[in-house]
Amino acid sequence: MSEAFYTDKARVRASFEKAAASYDGAAVLQREVSDRMDERLGVIRHTPLTVLDAGSGTGYGAAALRARYPDARVVELDIAHAMLAASRGKQSAARSLVGRLFSRARPWQVCADVEALPLADASVDMVWSNLAIQWLNEPDKVFAEFRRVLKPDGLLMFSTLGPDTLSELRAAFAGQDAATHVNRFLDMHDLGDALSRAGFAQPVMDMEKIVLTYAQMRDVLRDLKAIGAHNSTAGRSAGLTGKHFWRRVEAAYDAQRKEGVLPATYEVVYGHAWRAAPLPGRLADGRQVIEFVRPARTAS
Repeated sequence: MSEAFYTDKARVRASFEKAAASYDGAAVLQREVSDRMDERLGVIRHTPLTVLDAGSGTGYGAAALRARYPDARVVELDIAHAMLAASRGKQSAARSLVGRLFSRARPWQVCADVEALPLADASVDMVWSNLAIQWLNEPDKVFAEFRRVLKPDGLLMFSTLGPDTLSELRAAFAGQDAATHVNRFLDMHDLGDALSRAGFAQPVMDMEKIVLTYAQMRDVLRDLKAIGAHNSTAGRSAGLTGKHFWRRVEAAYDAQRKEGVLPATYEVVYGHAWRAAPLPGRLADGRQVIEFVRPARTAS
């Protein structure tokens, strides 16, 4: 992936800060994928006591995790403080309705970058991340951080977006100018390789495509803006684009209309893997322990 397609993390953070108020109204895909991830947990034998929701947004996934694991501490972590505040507000409203019985669900929250987790080594039993790591440029660093904070035999479960995401929108912009207009995402196989490089065991990867439909291209862009999914690439246009440019792009998108609606395809990639317990004679990072024994002296 060239640097022109790298995302600007400061812009990503600013976009999600602005989108916190409108996020829940447009996050149809995010909720659907979260529900599908939760269903997968039903067939995995694991009972965590501490769960990290990495890229927690407004708290939809964290609520499902608390419901599934009522005895667990669920830590919500997001790069945008406004997203965490929105989650906190929703839970505060819920507590006011049910009183003290709901007090155990009070959220633990951390505003931080998933590539630099402010958590101790081997401090959580499970890392859950729903549609968050696609905003990072290289997966190795975040997977290394996830493995660092997981306890031995801890579970990583995540979803992200693959390269066919928003292919229709990307095709509409193609050839219009030299700038990048749609974020690019990593292939499932590259993510699986990165998991192995990070030292995860038994990685399982799969993919499905989910298609949302819209009446007009402006509706697609409106929803992307509402969830904070702006074009955050380093190669984006620095200036304004004119009416003629947008008419050409809209015409190119409209040419892809099917049965009266415009498709917006999302390639959703799912993965889970384990931080294996160290083998006998090895350290937690996989290095082998070699014991040097000084030979016993013999009498001369």
